[in-house]
Amino acid sequence: MPPIAMEQELSLSSDSEESVIADQELQEAFAKGSLKPGLNIVLEGRPKAFNNVDGLKRCLSEFQRNLSWVERLDITSPLETNVTGAASKNTVEKGSVDPEDDFKREMNFYHQAQASVLEALPRLHQFKIPTRRPDDYFAEMAKSDQQMQKIREKLKSKKEAMEKSEKAKQLRALRKYGKQVQIDVLQKRQKEKSTMLNAVKKYQKGLLDKLEFLEGEKSSEPQKKEGTERQPIKKGPNAKRRYKNQKFGFGGRKKGSKWNTKESYNDVSSFRASKAHNKGSGKAGKRGAKKRPGKKMRQKIKSRS
Repeated sequence: MPPIAMEQELSLSSDSEESVIADQELQEAFAKGSLKPGLNIVLEGRPKAFNNVDGLKRCLSEFQRNLSWVERLDITSPLETNVTGAASKNTVEKGSVDPEDDFKREMNFYHQAQASVLEALPRLHQFKIPTRRPDDYFAEMAKSDQQMQKIREKLKSKKEAMEKSEKAKQLRALRKYGKQVQIDVLQKRQKEKSTMLNAVKKYQKGLLDKLEFLEGEKSSEPQKKEGTERQPIKKGPNAKRRYKNQKFGFGGRKKGSKWNTKESYNDVSSFRASKAHNKGSGKAGKRGAKKRPGKKMRQKIKSRS
């Protein structure tokens, strides 16, 4: 028999023996009543916690180094002790910040870092350590340019959305104001129109003797309260009659008004001989004046000269 087949046969026999032993152990445990229905897993007990203070101190003393602050550059600046301008306005008490509010949490981180920087700068200047980066210094940012571009676009879109909403709010207010102004103008026009119609009706009935309301002028007479009407004029004809007399005449006989009388026939003071017989005017000597020569005659005279 080849050695490989022998090894396989030995491994199979060992596995079968182990399974038989496991089955016997399970049967004995079941007979004792230590097995319960369900999945049976052997649980190992948790190791008991032991606070080895001496060992912790020994480990700390092994890697602890007494370095100066210039080598460590560590600053601890809680928010409660900030007295700087920007951070003092935003100091908060412990537990008052909502952990779900990302904006406030980031602002607290920012103010704490700002206070730490303001505390560290004087100490660095005291040790004569430069704090300004050279102009030709190249540093790689913690965040990539693509990430910063996404943040910039997001902030820009948020700002544009706020501007659009503000502009829409202003347009709604202006539209509302313009509509109210338009309503006021229409009401004013309607009121002026009704006032004009009432004045025309009163004038037609002879209750008004002037047409000042057509010209938009204010009457020199004292105005009466609304609801009162002007009393009709009793002396002489009314305003309507006077207006018609002024336009069409004052009545009386019109027939034969242009006939000559003895006095008008004998009155020759307005007679002008120059006008009557075309004398003395520019047209007086028109009969004796020479006529203009014809076109051919004018051309001959022009060629001669």
